[in-house]
Amino acid sequence: MKEFKAVALEGFPLIKPGDNIAKIVVETARKNGLEIEDGDIIVIAQKIFSKAEGRIVNLKEVVPSEMAKEIARKIGKSPKFVELVLRETRSIVKASSETLLVEDVRGLVCINAGIDKSNIEGESNFALLPKDPDASAERCRREIQKLTGKDVAVIICDTYSRPFRRGQVNFAIGLAGINPFKDYRGKRDLYGYVLKVKNVAVVDEIAAAAELLMGQGEEATPVVIFKGLRDTVEFCKKSSAKELEIGRDEDLFREAL
Repeated sequence: MKEFKAVALEGFPLIKPGDNIAKIVVETARKNGLEIEDGDIIVIAQKIFSKAEGRIVNLKEVVPSEMAKEIARKIGKSPKFVELVLRETRSIVKASSETLLVEDVRGLVCINAGIDKSNIEGESNFALLPKDPDASAERCRREIQKLTGKDVAVIICDTYSRPFRRGQVNFAIGLAGINPFKDYRGKRDLYGYVLKVKNVAVVDEIAAAAELLMGQGEEATPVVIFKGLRDTVEFCKKSSAKELEIGRDEDLFREAL
């Protein structure tokens, strides 16, 4: 029988700028009676990296540009908030009264450049995504390895909407130590047919599964540790969430917007 185990760490403290996320993960896991082992996959919500890395901005301190004011008039949002989004944006995909969808400076296509208010203290404070989620994940992975002597993978996740589907799902935005895909192309199915397009984004599947335990409200469980997946995924020295991005020539949805 195939199975895996996912454990949300209880009692995770509120994160402050400069906090060592890896150290807190290891300490909290031990307080939960959970030992980190070789082959564990540690999924961490991006919000705590944003807090630790000082990526919190007070909207009152933002001065909107003329471009931000113009877009704000068109879409009915605060010029200060639009300015904050523009600072994190590479290109605007769609700006309407319903949404401000952009390709951000990290290459992620997301609403409001991933800027979020939830679980951030202070009425005017908003969280930006980590500057380099892959680098944040790699630093965390190395530090956990240093503290425990165990070979683990780290996935940083965030919640995004999906084309043509209601609701949001956790996706991987930063990786370390894990191949983002499980590639079935060239393999055969039950009836001997050769699979041609099946390339599963396993890190997104793991991130989505983690959200079942993380939640989105007051649960305060931003870290989920997966055990028993070592034979399912491929651990590797170098990996990047950028491998999940697609070019405009591959994008099935952008022209439909």
